Formats: sequence, structure tokens, C-alpha cells
Amino acid sequence: MNNKKIIVTGATSGIGRTTAQLLASLGAEVVAIGRQRDQLALLQEESGCTPLALDVTDSAAMQAALAGVRGVDGLVNCSGIALLESSLDLDPDNFDRVMAVNARSAALMSRHVAQKMIAEKRQGSIVNVSSQASLVALENHLAYCASKAALDAITRVMCLELGPHGIRVNSVNPTVTLTPMAVQAWSDPAKSGPMLEAIPLRRFATPEDVARPIVFLLGDGAAMISGVSLAIDGGYTAR
Repeated sequence: MNNKKIIVTGATSGIGRTTAQLLASLGAEVVAIGRQRDQLALLQEESGCTPLALDVTDSAAMQAALAGVRGVDGLVNCSGIALLESSLDLDPDNFDRVMAVNARSAALMSRHVAQKMIAEKRQGSIVNVSSQASLVALENHLAYCASKAALDAITRVMCLELGPHGIRVNSVNPTVTLTPMAVQAWSDPAKSGPMLEAIPLRRFATPEDVARPIVFLLGDGAAMISGVSLAIDGGYTAR
């Protein structure tokens, strides 16, 4: 990743933070986007990433923040939230919030970055961090499943539209990944036990398990890979 410039959203924790750190360790210039300024400052101190504080659901702020960013080779859309509730208890505001962060922001961020890449005649790669929840139904995950299915659809459409410009677009679809958000959501053994039993490898993913395939999809080794939704799930969706 030497001399490549990569934007990573959701870079203040979990998969996004680990991905930003890994990219920086491999020689990439990383623009780390998040809302927590203190965590961005810590990430900058630890790995040399360039911090950019931004609410990715604010399109106008996004456009203003990215106006001066040039020479981008790749984008990782990793911002995400999970507000869990059953379909019978669905709150419309919660649904809209999950869709805005998990799907809409990725589409808008990709639009801004791709427009600049095309104008500068730069080829590259966009990786959207989706979920196994886009591929299978999970109880109490209606909004989350819907948002990640939308993100996979965004991936496929952008693959078609950006491919002629030399921009590849893929998504990764991890199983439960032991980020702070997931630890909270899956802390109950009554809930985590059946999920672990359904994963042939009998474990949840670590952020590193997801970050490494993301880096692969950003790099030249994946030069002919575009439009895929890559399950990183220990075999969960093989059933």
C-alpha cells in the first residue's frame, strides 16, 4: 500500500480503526474519518493517520470536508450502527437512523470520492463494510439487515457504473466481529451460544480478520475483483 491514499470512515473504533492502523503500517496515507475527536487524535498519534472529524450523515458537511482532499486511491466505508428491535416494535426514527448511517452515508461518500477520482483520472478501489446480516435473517435485526442488504445493492450498482472508470467496488460481509458494539450486542450467552454453534469455525471474528481482506480488496492483488459481497463468517452462510 506504499504511496496509496485511502479514506477510512468509522475509523475511531472496531473494524475501521483496525483497518486504518493496518493500512498505515503498510505505508498508506490514511485519512481517518469519525465523530470522536479525541479518538481521532489518539489514532493520529499512534499510527500517523490524518484525522478528519465528520458526521457522515451530513451530506453538506461531507462535501465541505472532502473539498480539499486530493489524490485518493481508495475508500473504506466502515461507519455503522446497530439499533436492535423486533419487527413488531420497530421505531421509524431508529429505522431511518440505521439506514442513514449504514447505507445512505456510504452511497454519498462513495459519490464524492468517485467524482474526484474520475476528475483526476485515478483508478482505485472502494470497499463497503457490510455484514452477514445482508445475506441471512437475524431476529431483532430488521433495520440492520435492511441497511446492509441496501449496502450490498449499492456495491453492485456502483460496480457497474464506476467500472468503466477503473474503480472497483466490493463489500465484505463479516459475521459477529468482536468490536465494542458487538461485544455489547452479543454479551448474553443465551444469544451468542446458538450463533457460535451455527458458525463452523466455532468463533466470532476479530477486527483483524476483517481488516486483512479489506486491505486485499484495496490492493493490486484484487485487480479483477469487483461487485462481490465477500462473506467473512467462518462458514455461517454456507448452510
